[in-house]
Amino acid sequence: MSTETSPKEKKPRKKHPKRSEAALQAADAILRSYDIKSAEDINCALKEVFGSIFERVLNAEMTTHLGFNKSEYGEKDTTNRRNGHTKKTVRTTSGEVSLEIPRDRDGTFTPVILPKYKKDVSDLERKVLAMYARGMSQRDISQTINDIYGFELSHEHISTITDLILEDVKEWQNRPLKPLYSFVFVDCIFASVRPEHGSKSMQQAVYVMLGVDIDGYKDVLGIWVNPTESKSYWMNVFDSIKQRGVQDILFLSMDGISGLEEGVKSIYKDTIVQRCLVHLIRNSLKYVSNKDYKEFCTSIKNVYKATSVEECQDNFVLFKEKWSKKCLGAVRVWDSHFEHVLQLFDYPSDIRHIMYTTNAIESVNSSLRKVTKKGSFDSPDALKKVFYLRIQELLRKWSRPISNWARVRNQLILNEKFEKRIKDLM
Repeated sequence: MSTETSPKEKKPRKKHPKRSEAALQAADAILRSYDIKSAEDINCALKEVFGSIFERVLNAEMTTHLGFNKSEYGEKDTTNRRNGHTKKTVRTTSGEVSLEIPRDRDGTFTPVILPKYKKDVSDLERKVLAMYARGMSQRDISQTINDIYGFELSHEHISTITDLILEDVKEWQNRPLKPLYSFVFVDCIFASVRPEHGSKSMQQAVYVMLGVDIDGYKDVLGIWVNPTESKSYWMNVFDSIKQRGVQDILFLSMDGISGLEEGVKSIYKDTIVQRCLVHLIRNSLKYVSNKDYKEFCTSIKNVYKATSVEECQDNFVLFKEKWSKKCLGAVRVWDSHFEHVLQLFDYPSDIRHIMYTTNAIESVNSSLRKVTKKGSFDSPDALKKVFYLRIQELLRKWSRPISNWARVRNQLILNEKFEKRIKDLM
């Protein structure tokens, strides 16, 4: 039976989320009360409204603290009363705002939303950025702020807050890099983006590059957005990091983009390019039946996990003899890339353990993919904002060198291929 949609049957158009009635009424009230002629006028009005919202919340907290409203008469359960206000100026990312903080006679009132001695309330904006970094939609952020603080942030206000970091994104993407990276990992992920406002969303390639410096610290060197993944654009990426100060890369681990190895060596001629063996395993398993998975993986593991190059070569002969008739396609995958297995044995096991897989950058991409599941991004800038914030969270976790780095560093420095290159750039 055909499942095609009849010409008469039109799919319902996606409705844009409506502003809440409260938000519309607040906007109308602001427009009636303020002479709005410029963006600066809007900012001044919002600062005043922001102050009023805080004062309303503070007065509500005082009512809860005392147990009665300001206009409530009669006997009370406490002798404590309201006792005027104290002026306080607080800082926001939009500027300073003057507030009237309510006091009580006993001096026991401690505001929750604005603790004593706290003069910077941009925490709210930082919370918005943190939620944005975790992939929450503007609607979800607005609802969460409403649930916690009792007031609503409009989508435009949230967008304004997140736009504040665009300059940080640009500065981060163009920052100077270190002259030498011992290991660099490259990979692409795809996200749904609208290239222009109002246009149809399309899959865009996000080029991600992870570097490990000579001291063993990880850093995301940058992200680049392009409609497709291609060798030519990867060359632009490598040229970009060279312009930003990267003079040498000892090892580059990649997932097997055609022509990338030759392209990289045209810029960094001495770099050792390593094909990711985990990707080779995945590609070869396409030709292996489910019942043979475990046995096949054990056979190939005996090849790349051998203790010497001679053992590796002997085990590869046995591997081909065992699997050529049953899984010829899988054997051909390994046969055509066997030089990438052999070159591992030019280096000690600690270096091999780092260079043979792109798992390090796949872990980064896994974190980035968590924020792409909400749907498409309104623009490439929106995607960059979210990814930048996500990467900053990862960088805070990378406060130490990768494990066993002292041994790896010693093995790199003592290797005749790298000794002079490291010494010249340290």
